[in-house]
Amino acid sequence: MLRGLYDWTMRKAASDKAPQALATVSFAESSFFPIPPDIMLIPMVLSQPRKAWWYATIATVSSVIGGLFGYAIGYYLFDAVGLPILKFYGNEHALDGFEAFVREYGVAAVIVKGMTPIPYKVVTIAAGVGKMDLLAFIGASIVARAMRFYLVAGLLYFFGEPIRSFIEERLALVTTAFLVLLVGGFVAVRYVF
Repeated sequence: MLRGLYDWTMRKAASDKAPQALATVSFAESSFFPIPPDIMLIPMVLSQPRKAWWYATIATVSSVIGGLFGYAIGYYLFDAVGLPILKFYGNEHALDGFEAFVREYGVAAVIVKGMTPIPYKVVTIAAGVGKMDLLAFIGASIVARAMRFYLVAGLLYFFGEPIRSFIEERLALVTTAFLVLLVGGFVAVRYVF
């Protein structure tokens, strides 16, 4: 199914409607939809590399807005809506330890988990269930999603088609390595300088 969607997206990536579709998928994935925006972002950037940063911006903004919807589901409607969403996707136990993780680490938890390929809806719903400070959640979501989508767009912009399969197969490794380098840089600046 994903391969068929990817092939369709490659054909439609240069169309005028592609940015709206990317925004819709990015919004929905952050709260209830199972397919990540990368399935659209990758072919769109490959078809029009000069728009890579614009596409990453669309994905980021839409994902953060969708994250607010996911947060509201967790905060106000977890039993009625959030739990059925997680059960539908087989993630009903995802919140068992994650809610405590979000409460303990707050912004850092949202940034770290928001960059990884785990479904972002789990992060947003957990932040709502855990009653995370809304402004902190928004800030962490902006950082996490921007880092994720701009990293993908940047790799595609600079390396093109040859890096596509690497990203698709090893997105978790790419984002983890980037996160380790980023945190390592902050630690080095704090303790070395």
